[in-house]
Amino acid sequence: MPIVFGQNEATERMIEARVAIRAENEAVRWRLRLIVTESILMTALVLGGGLAMNLPTLVAVRSSALIGIACLATGVLLIGLSVVAGHLISRVRVKLTQWRGQRS
Repeated sequence: MPIVFGQNEATERMIEARVAIRAENEAVRWRLRLIVTESILMTALVLGGGLAMNLPTLVAVRSSALIGIACLATGVLLIGLSVVAGHLISRVRVKLTQWRGQRS
């Protein structure tokens, strides 16, 4: 079998890029799972606390729903901002590498 060095490096870079994209997607998926779990737990804690304090059921349910929605919204916003920041950092890194290559 002939060994071709140029194609090997290109293949390695392509594989690394695909793995990085897959890892980034998995990380976002796990963050979303964490945010959903946290929102459900906060909702249950507020509902349990409200019922333990003998608040009217409607008030406890409304308060827990508001807390759950707010927790979910802030978590999704935080995930979105971290994804955008990651893309911006990657773009700056590429531009910086290109700029350094032109200076040399």
